[in-house]
Order: sequence, then C-alpha cells, then structure tokens
Amino acid sequence: MTKMMQDLKYGLRVLRKSPGFAAIAMLVLGLGIGANTAIFSVINAVLLRPLPYRDPSRLVHVWHVPPPKSFPGITLFSVSAANYLDWKKQNSVFSDMSIYSGASVTLTGGDKPEFVVGSAVSSSFFSILGADPLLGRTFLPGEDTAGKDHEVVLTYELWQSRFGGDRSIVNKTIMMNDEPYTVIGVMGPKVRQPEYAKLWIPLVWTPKEAAVRGEHHSVVLARLKPGVDIQQAQAEMTTISDRLARQYPEDDKDWGAKVAPLSEDIVSDVRPSLLVLLGAVGFVLLIACANVANLLLARALARGREVAIRSALGASRLRLLQQLMCETIILSVGGGLAGIALAHYGVQFIVKFLGDQLPKGVDVSLDAQVLLFTLALSVLTGMIAGIVPALRLSKANVNETLKQSTARVADSGGNRTRSILVVCEVALSLMLLAGAGLMMRSLAHLRSTNPGFDANNVLTFSLPIPRTRFKNAGEEFLYWNQLLSRLETLPGVEHAGATDDLPFDSGSHQPIAIEGTPAVPMAEQPEVDVRLATTGFFQSMRIPLVSGRDFNHGDTADHPPVIIVSEAMAKRFWPGQDPIGKRLTLTFLPGHLREVVGVIADVKLDGLTQNDANSIIYVPLEQSSVGSTQDWRSFGLDVVVRSKTNPGDLFTAVSRTVHEKDPNQPIMHLMTLDAFMANTLVPQRFNMLMLQVFALIALVLASMGIYSVLAYTVRRRLREIGIRMALGAQSSDVLRQIVLEGMKPAVIGLAIGITGALMMGRVLHSLVFGVSTRDPVTYLSVSLLLAAIALMATAVPAYRATKVDPIMTLRDE
Repeated sequence: MTKMMQDLKYGLRVLRKSPGFAAIAMLVLGLGIGANTAIFSVINAVLLRPLPYRDPSRLVHVWHVPPPKSFPGITLFSVSAANYLDWKKQNSVFSDMSIYSGASVTLTGGDKPEFVVGSAVSSSFFSILGADPLLGRTFLPGEDTAGKDHEVVLTYELWQSRFGGDRSIVNKTIMMNDEPYTVIGVMGPKVRQPEYAKLWIPLVWTPKEAAVRGEHHSVVLARLKPGVDIQQAQAEMTTISDRLARQYPEDDKDWGAKVAPLSEDIVSDVRPSLLVLLGAVGFVLLIACANVANLLLARALARGREVAIRSALGASRLRLLQQLMCETIILSVGGGLAGIALAHYGVQFIVKFLGDQLPKGVDVSLDAQVLLFTLALSVLTGMIAGIVPALRLSKANVNETLKQSTARVADSGGNRTRSILVVCEVALSLMLLAGAGLMMRSLAHLRSTNPGFDANNVLTFSLPIPRTRFKNAGEEFLYWNQLLSRLETLPGVEHAGATDDLPFDSGSHQPIAIEGTPAVPMAEQPEVDVRLATTGFFQSMRIPLVSGRDFNHGDTADHPPVIIVSEAMAKRFWPGQDPIGKRLTLTFLPGHLREVVGVIADVKLDGLTQNDANSIIYVPLEQSSVGSTQDWRSFGLDVVVRSKTNPGDLFTAVSRTVHEKDPNQPIMHLMTLDAFMANTLVPQRFNMLMLQVFALIALVLASMGIYSVLAYTVRRRLREIGIRMALGAQSSDVLRQIVLEGMKPAVIGLAIGITGALMMGRVLHSLVFGVSTRDPVTYLSVSLLLAAIALMATAVPAYRATKVDPIMTLRDE
C-alpha cells in the first residue's frame, strides 16, 4: 500500500505536467463511463432493484393460456371469475391468491371533475402484495362483498395531486361516480400495482358474475408458499387447468395456466430495449478504452528511456506495471467523475423520453449502488485501457532502448498495436452505426405505413361515463346522438363519430358462431375483435367502405341487429363469397343472429408493427346491448371529429360543446389523432435516438483514434519522409502513402464491423419492423459514412506530411 500511494502521488505529478493529455483522456473516458452510468441507472431501477414489497421474489401473476387455434400468437390472457375461484380453492402451492381488474371512476366535489383509472381488487390484495399503508388501513376480509364495497384506498400520487397531501383524509367521504366512498387508507409512493391504478376499490361479484367462465377480464396475483418454486407452482396449475378443462369443456377446453414472476411481468415490455441499449453503450465504452489506450501507448513509448532506466536500476516488471497502471487508473477515476456529471443529465434525458414506458413508481437516480458501479467501472476501464500500453512498455528490451535516442524509441511493434486498436474502434463504431441505421429505417417505415385510416385533420378525445350516470341504455344512446350532432354543427367540422376503443388501443376479443357451421363449445369457437361504432365514425376516420352500407340512425335496438365486418373477416369466414347478408351470433350476446350489411377496409388495430390484418366486427352503438345476459352498464367512448382545417383550432369549441351538455363531464386525452399515433411510436423513437447518440459518440471517438494514430506515425517518421522527399519523392506520393497507411486499419475494421453487425442483427430483430436486419442499403450507407470520416481523419496528418522541409529535417538529425 505504501508503494501504491507513492505511485499514485507520482502519477498525479506526471499528469499535472501534461494537463492537455490528461484532460483529453479524462473527457474520452468520461463520455464512455457517463453513458454507461446513465443506462445502468435505469437498468438498476427497473431490472435489478427488488420490488418494494415484502419478500417480492415469491410474488407471481397467474395467467390463462388461451387455445392457440382461437388466439393465434397470444400466449397470455386475462382470467375469468369462476376459474379464479377454482384455482384458489384447489391449489396447494400458494399461501393466498387475489384478483384484480381495471376500474375507471370520475371524482367530483372539487374544482373540476377528474377521471381516474383505478383498480378493483379482492380484499386480500394488499396482504398478498406485502404493502403497508402510509396512512390508515387497507381492505379487511369481507369488504369485497355487496353493501360493504364503498371504500377506497388512494395512491400517494393521487393523494398529493387531488387532495393536497391532507393527512386527515382518512375516514373522509369523497364522491366517485356520483356515489359516496370512504377513504380508508393512503399507500406509500412506491406502491403502484397494477401500475396504471391511482386508487383501489373492492372488487364485488354477484353470484351470477362469479359463475362466469367464458369472459376473461381480470389478473390474478398470488404468493408462493415458503419452499415452493415457480416450477412446482406451474406443474400444479397445469394439473388444475387440465382438470377444469375436462369438467367444463364448453368454456375451458384447451385453456391452460401460466405462472410468471411479478417482477418479470412488470418489466417485460421495456426489458429488451434496455438490454440492447446496455450492449450498445458497452461498445461506446470499449471504443473509449481503445482510444485512450492509443493515447497512452503513444505517450508510454515516448517515455521508453525513463522506464528502461528504472528497469536498469532494479525495478521489477511487476513494479513497473503497478506504476504505469496507477497513472491510468487516476485518469479513469477522473473520467468517472466527469462521467457522473454527464450521467446526471443523461438520466434526465432518458426518463423524459422513456418515462411512459418505465414501470410507475420507479425512481431512476444516481443512488449509492449506481455510484459504486461507476467507481468499479472507472477502475476496470482504467485497467482495460492501460494494460496494453503498460505490458508493451514493461517488456521492452532495456539495452536496445538505452542505445536509442528518445525520439526513436517507438518501433514497428508499437505501430501494429495501435493499428489493431484502430481496427477495433472502427469495427465497434460500424456495428453501432448499423444498429442506429436499422432503427432509423424501421421508424421511417412505420411512419409511412398505412394504418387503414386517415389521421390528418382529426381531433380525438375520450369521454368516460359513470355507470350511474343514466337510468337506462336509451338515455345514454340519446346523449351520444345529441352530442355528436352538436359537434357536427361546429364551424369547420365535417363529421363526428365515436367508438369504444380507437385503433392502437386495447379492445374486446369475443367468440362467434357463424350461421350454417356446426355448433361447437365456446372454447373452440373462433375469436375476433369486436368494436362498437356510431353513425359517422367510418366517415370521420375515412375508413373506406368496400361494399354494402354504413350504419345509419335506423340501426336501433328495436330493429334487426346488423354488423359491419372488415375485409380480413370476410375473407376468413366467407372466402370467395359475398359476405353481405351472411349472419352470425356474438356468443356473449346470444339469441340474436346479426346480419352483415357492409364490408369495411382493414385497419391495424394492434399498432403499426402488426403484419396480419385483424378480423373485426363493428356493432352499431344502439344495438350493443341487444342479447346481453349481463346487467346493462354505462360506458365511455372515444370521439373522433374530422375538421376541414387544423384540428387544434377546435380544442376550445369541442370542450365548450361537451360541457354545455354536462359541466361535470371530464374530457380525457384531447389531442389530434396524429399526436395519438405518434405516442404509439415513442419506444421506437427512443431506441433510435439513443442508438444515434451512442453511434455519434463512437464516430467521434473512432475518428479521433484514426487521427491520433496517423498523426503520431507521421511525427515519428518525419526523418524518413524528409529523406524520401530529398531523394525526389513528390508530395502526391507522400500523400498517397500516408492515406493508404491510415485507411488500411479502417478498411479492415469496416470488414470486421459488417460481420459483427450482421451477427448483431439477431439481437435487434425484435426491435426492427419492416426492414431486414441484413438490409444492404443500411450497411452500405453506414460503411460509406464511416469510410468518409476515416478518410477525413487521415487527410490532415497526410497533408502535414507533404509540408515537411527535407533540409530542416536532415539538419535536425
């Protein structure tokens, strides 16, 4: 340790004498370390940090696995009430199970109404989760039964934003959906399960609802018993599912169960992007290490006589290595400090762009664990960057080095080492550039993809309707007809319509029975997407009508039920036939055959990235309750308004029109349809942007590496160049020789980089859409760009070489 401290002090003195070199090396390392620290901060918060619940490793979700024939490509599905109750009764691997689903409410009683997405949960939810309230209590057994269900637990966020952090809120009454609810507790800021919920209310089923097996609306949370692992739980749930499938074949045939750790379910959507970015930022760090290693190697070789003298005086090779590595580690720790400053802004940037994609309640910050990571990364980076120069210098021939002048210590071996480092930099840079290029091409493809509708000049918003708002369905249908009629009278409005779920939003999948086909159990019936639509919806969205007719105001509950189907639906069930006049039954709305009166063009319901067209049934709004076996309930709709001009000019007029009918009606997600679609591409834009940033850093570092190596080589060969020019060599000859020498490692690096990029394409496969990961246009473009940068980096040293004065060079010698 004494020798180590001596070496550190000596290293500081040496670096203090070369402030320019130290600053450049620290800046280069700071870029690599800072980028890694920023990405690791997010990964630490999202993937590594344990969930803020008691013994979180034992928390699991239990999902349905739907029949592949009915749900192609879907591996997990929500759970039905009756199956959950049987799972809970028959399992022996869970200490307890709970179930929850979404619950939307409208808060009133304040300055303005507020629509809030919450969760309806069974009474054991919080005890299973292992989360204690900040204030008050959570639900007690029996408080999820009818008559005892008007209690609510608030999230910390809602408590702060809506109620100003009032600590006396517990036991107070608030109005939700025009009904009184008692606040019994407030959870801490880290409790956000499910992550969309801002409050929790009891989940109450009637006996009729609890017996339903065929409708799947909920998610099951469970806690493993001590000593039980995921594999054991999965085996038992598979056995129970098989037993239920035999017992209830009508509903449960071919339906399985999947046990998944809660932590994996929470981060499953964002994990691939973060891991790809971690790999990309690792490339940046390796390029920074190679760059600094080149700088250190050039500087170390210039100190060859000093090291040789120390060796001649008795210093061992290990002692020399320690001294040289101490100097490098000082640089890397300095770079780490600079990296922390850069990471602070990098984390803010990432959270700003990726915030909606990260799990709610996750605190992304430079905490102690991240700082420890940065320190370890800095030391490791210093060792990686310094080991090659240190080994190279410590094994030099002492006698030969002492015989040479200081200016001629460098040898061909040092040149080979520096060239190899440049090859590595160029190869890694090309791989990053290829990744960024593929993401750019993918995003451009997505933006040019036809979604099946025209999003230009369309305003959209959501109107959540409390279930207690209207006495019957007729009152609600009248409300929507009057509102849409008023919207269509606004200046500049062409059409107005509404649907229950806009494209790119989640929606209903339902089984159907086609007239004329053999009757099969519901579990074997084909599933299609079902959407509600009002008159004017297709015109507002400009979804082309292929054949038949549109909905009209005569499609009411007292008229024969009708539907409109998508082209994909028509081709799937009536290939080669005219679908107009064909009939089918919606299994959840039995007893009524619905006649196809129109065929509409296909729409991408699941996002721009989907390949296969959806089979869609559109049901007219006023016939949506025909045949329903459930109690009628109100719902909200998404409204679309097509404008002749800029739809942003309609914000005020639309809000005024809605509030003229009901001042307490909240308006949600008021935006243009273009903006709504753009929000669905945020993950792709973020991935592209981050890869572009990393590729740009890599490009700068690689060009610096090429320039520094060639500049050093030219400086070491001034005498040779001077002699060549004295013997008659032309400037063009010298220029060509230097450029060719500088481009040689760059070309080798390009070849290796293309091979590496092709291999890396497998990693990017899930993030790229509409573009092959072997896209030749991308690889050719980035190769030409990197080659041009390399050529520019060689041009300056080569040009300087042509300005050598032979007489002055020989005179100096």
